[in-house]
Amino acid sequence: MKHLLATAGAILALGTAAPAVAQGMPAPPPSETTTITGTVVDLSCKFTHNLTGDGHRMCAQVCADQGVPLVILGSDGQVYLPVGEGMPSAGQNARLRDFAEQQVRITGQVFAAGDSKVILITNVRRA
Repeated sequence: MKHLLATAGAILALGTAAPAVAQGMPAPPPSETTTITGTVVDLSCKFTHNLTGDGHRMCAQVCADQGVPLVILGSDGQVYLPVGEGMPSAGQNARLRDFAEQQVRITGQVFAAGDSKVILITNVRRA
């Protein structure tokens, strides 16, 4: 019985890493939960045409519906690429669409991705 409880405890302790290990994937790098403030923008219009603001909101939503990624342009100037949990991950446009061209506060785990950052979103709300 004692051995069974110890084994169960070990399995629970590995709970978050178990799916990755089971799929032969490495464990994710360490990260802390962080809250960032920024604006949800569509990647194409913002950075290729400099379109932004309330007047561009509907266009950003249409672009998101067409698959153009919505990203968070942080108040620190950093671009945060949103990702979802799970393997394979799912795009986050549906989750962010209602916030297009608006200020948000997003909580999640932030990871370095070259010159950008990736955020695994756990909570998003208007700022």
